[in-house]
Order: sequence, then structure tokens, then C-alpha cells
Amino acid sequence: MSRPRAPGQRIPPDLLLKAYASGVFPMAESADDPEVFWVRPETRGILPLDGFHASRSLRKAVRQRKFDIRYDHDFDAVVDGCAESREGRESTWINDPIREAYGELFRRGHCHTVEAWRDGRLAGGLYGISLGRAFFGESMFSRERDASKVCLVHLVERLVERGFVLLDTQFTTEHLRTFGAVDVPRKRYERLLDEALQGTAEF
Repeated sequence: MSRPRAPGQRIPPDLLLKAYASGVFPMAESADDPEVFWVRPETRGILPLDGFHASRSLRKAVRQRKFDIRYDHDFDAVVDGCAESREGRESTWINDPIREAYGELFRRGHCHTVEAWRDGRLAGGLYGISLGRAFFGESMFSRERDASKVCLVHLVERLVERGFVLLDTQFTTEHLRTFGAVDVPRKRYERLLDEALQGTAEF
């Protein structure tokens, strides 16, 4: 994994889009660290859109419509939720330069959210970057049972409906593997990315 430091304390939005187009993404050591480093993993996580799996109980939760699903409604609230400390993770990699850069991409229409609301409160959500026919998932969170999982189901359905061909998860976790996420070697990932960047899809 390559981890060169980015100069300064700001990520130019155009540079960020070019990084994604070349298979690179930024992270920070912690929320308090003013610097970011660029990551280009040897093995990349993807969630094949034609291989997405949702459990029977999750499908039931989606059908019950426990949550009001919104898109691109409150970006700042979603990032705040993703940056919250939680059991098993006291700190986050979402620092101020990352917040600023992704906020600018949100305003430009390249960063998107899927949000689960109930009784006027944000129960969970996720955000990521769209570029060409690729969607790069960044982070997700839940404050209520199944909230982020329901958002993921709606994300996949939306990507399929709108002609996306690649859902990048950066890395895989046991949690993501239950949905069908797999690891692919860098060279294969870059071929998939090149294909996804041919043409456009509107989130």
C-alpha cells in the first residue's frame, strides 16, 4: 500500500477526482491529524452489483419501510455520523481537509449520500463519490438497527437502475463480505475502473 503524504492541509477537489480516476484515495491517521495520505492498495474491495446479497431479514426491513430514505439531503449530518466514535473504533480518519474536499465535491455533484430518517432524526446513512459509471463508497454509519444496511440496499438498487457498473468499497470487511464484497488484485481493479470511466451515469 502506497502512503505518500499530501502537501499542505487542503485537498484540491480536481486533484481528488483525478486520484479516484487513477485508483487512489485519501485517508488520515485521525480526525485531529491535519494531513492526509494517499492510498493505492495492492488488493481492492469491490461489491459486484450483480452479486449483491441481502439477507431475508434485511429484505423484510426494506419492505417494512421503517425509514424515510433520502438522497443528498444533509451531507454534513451524514459525515458527522460517519465520524462519530463507536464501539470498537474511538477515532475516525475523517479530518478537516477530507471534510472540506468532499463537501466541495458534494456541491459540484460528485459526492452523494443515501440517508435513513425516522421521526425527523437521521438514523443512519452512507456517502461516496460518483465518477463516470463508478461509485466509490467512503463510509457508512447506523444509530438504529439496520439503518445503514437499508441504505446500502437502496444504494445498490439506485446504481443498477442508473447504469453504474462498479461499486468500490476500497477494502473488504467481514460485514461487507456478507453482502457479496470481494477482493480483487490491483491490475484487475484498474481494468474494471477503466471500463467504468467510459461513459457516464447520473446518480
